[in-house]
Amino acid sequence: MRPPTPRFRRPNGRVTTAAIAGLLALAVATPASSNSTPGPDARERVHEYEVTGPRTAAQRTAVAATGASVDAVRRDSIVITADAGQAERVRRMGYLLRVLPGPPDRGDGRKPTPFDFPPADAKYHNYKEAMAEIDADIAAYPSLMSKQVIGKSYEGRDIIAVKITGSAKAAGAAQPGAAREADGEKAAAKPEVLFTAHQHAREHLTVEMALYLLKEFGSQYGKDARVTKMVDSRVIWVVPDLNPDGGEYDIASGSYRSWRKNRQPNNGSSSRGTDLNRNWDYKWGCCGGSSGSTGSETYRGSGPESAPEVKVVSDFVRSRVVNGKQQIKAAIDFHTYSELVLWPFGWTYDDTAPGMTQDERDAFAKVGTSMARSNGYTPEQSSDLYITDGTIDDWLWGNQKIFAYTFEMYPSSAGAGGFYPPDEVIDRETARNRDAVLQLLENADCMYRSIGKEQQYCT
Repeated sequence: MRPPTPRFRRPNGRVTTAAIAGLLALAVATPASSNSTPGPDARERVHEYEVTGPRTAAQRTAVAATGASVDAVRRDSIVITADAGQAERVRRMGYLLRVLPGPPDRGDGRKPTPFDFPPADAKYHNYKEAMAEIDADIAAYPSLMSKQVIGKSYEGRDIIAVKITGSAKAAGAAQPGAAREADGEKAAAKPEVLFTAHQHAREHLTVEMALYLLKEFGSQYGKDARVTKMVDSRVIWVVPDLNPDGGEYDIASGSYRSWRKNRQPNNGSSSRGTDLNRNWDYKWGCCGGSSGSTGSETYRGSGPESAPEVKVVSDFVRSRVVNGKQQIKAAIDFHTYSELVLWPFGWTYDDTAPGMTQDERDAFAKVGTSMARSNGYTPEQSSDLYITDGTIDDWLWGNQKIFAYTFEMYPSSAGAGGFYPPDEVIDRETARNRDAVLQLLENADCMYRSIGKEQQYCT
């Protein structure tokens, strides 16, 4: 139904089907350091490979069942991150593997600074710099923006949500209990839209995307009619960094480590970290779409929401239910790489399934395809790539009925930079999504308008 394109396409880590879930037993643990400071790590034994041969979603799903993460997809090959044991199991399937170069060395001849990006990529923001940038934006646009700490990461870093609306001061930030109810009632007439970033540690361009949105909504308010209308008529939430611990660890040595998960220890294992985008409480572990091995790149955690970062954001989303009604209507979760616009479900190949009607699927596809036309990405249902479970989009829709998308950002291939594109592309590739973001905001009050059924669903 959706023919593959002859270029790399990297999903947000889609994994196996129930029919071949038994292959998960082949996944082997990869020990990881429990230290969050610079130093040697078991990641030295994990590599990216180009795997020639897999052509169908089922074949890609079978590869992912080894515990490897599928990083990119093209017509007749995929890119995976795997340890030696997982790579050998893929070879036994009859596929050809080629080791790809590791993360780029962008030291530019200068001495690296611990917990910072390589000197040649200095335009990227580490956690401290990103928080300072956000505080500066809020100070510059106090009538539009407010910030709240919605929880802590495993290592104690603040996870924040920035609220943007033309009446931010009047409505206030969401609060527990009665204060939250009052806030929700004041803002109830405004559809709310959520933008999240950086579930996977090595995907630093997504933090830059979140920072771009704050700057754009603030600086263009009152100047650009389209931005002004959306800020006045919507409540916009930006959670710029879901995985600050993993992001800091990825650059802890002053060079890139290609780290994916959070930094939470796993009981009874030397391997560290949970794949946050397998830990959400909808179809968690249901369908062979994640790994139960602590050493896997797609380890789903000991239980749904066992990762504190996932619990924090889940609780925040649930806090937006006011008088039994979810105020958040639409969302985008930003990832890299492959230039894709994806929508649920990931846990099943079926376009419609329990929890999604044909009209709902059609609205997802119509808006998703339109957004993809504006940014040049490829639109498709997540499971067209391969099966996954416990992802944020499936949870936001399946549990909260929020029209949720994943954007896989630049580049289109590993050869163009993979997870580590140079900082020269930041401005271009974040601005590239401006129109798509505005389209989602404009549709958020009634996604069914896109399929001509506004009267049926939105009156």
